[in-house]
Amino acid sequence: MTLLIFDCDGVLVDSEPIANEILAETLTALGRPMTAAESMRTQIGKALADILRETSDIVGRVVPDNVGAEMNERLFLRFRQELKPIEGVADALAALPQRRCLASSSRPERIDLALAVTGLGGFFERRFSAVRVARGKPAPDLFLLAASEMGAAPTSAVVIEDSVSGVVGARAAGMRVIGFVGGGHAGPDLARRLEEAGADRVIAHMRELPATVAALQADVC
Repeated sequence: MTLLIFDCDGVLVDSEPIANEILAETLTALGRPMTAAESMRTQIGKALADILRETSDIVGRVVPDNVGAEMNERLFLRFRQELKPIEGVADALAALPQRRCLASSSRPERIDLALAVTGLGGFFERRFSAVRVARGKPAPDLFLLAASEMGAAPTSAVVIEDSVSGVVGARAAGMRVIGFVGGGHAGPDLARRLEEAGADRVIAHMRELPATVAALQADVC
C-alpha cells in the first residue's frame, strides 16, 4: 500500500509566514540582511542548523549558540497565539485511507507544538525530524529514514511538499511528489518552481489531495 509522507510547515500548518518573519529578523541581526519574502523564497524546506551554518560562512563569524533557542522561544509563543491548520487539511487527511507519516526539517518540539495547537497529531503514525539525519533536505536522507522505519519501499511512497528543497530530496529518494501551493507563503511562481524541481502533480487546495493521490496510484498500476 502507498505510504504518504507529509511535510509539516506550509503543508499541514500555515506556519511559514510566521517562521520566516522571525528568521529574516534573526538573519538580518546577524549581518545577513533578508526580508521575510526573500526568506520564504530561499530558506523554506531547510533545517535551521543548516541555515545558521550557511549564515556563519556568509558573515565570516560563528553564530552564537543561543540564537536557535531564542528564535524558537519567539516562534513558539506566536504559534500558540496565531498558528492555524492549512484550510481543508483535516478533511483531506480523514478521507485518505493510506498509511501516513510526517517528515519535517523542523525540530521535534516544533513539530509537536504545531500538531498540538492545530489538532492534527492524531492523523499520523510517526513523526520524523531532520535532527535524526546527517543531511537535511534537499538530501534524500530524511525521506529514506521515514520509509525505512515505516517498512515501505521508497518507490511506494508519495511525498506532499511545498518547498523546492523538499521536492528535490523526495525525488532523490526515488519517491513520487505532490507539490502544494496553498500555504500563506506561496508566491505566484511556486507551482512552476515545484514542477521544475520534479513534482509529479501540483495542487492548490487540500480538497484536491485524495483524488491526486488516487491518480498517482493509478499511474503505476
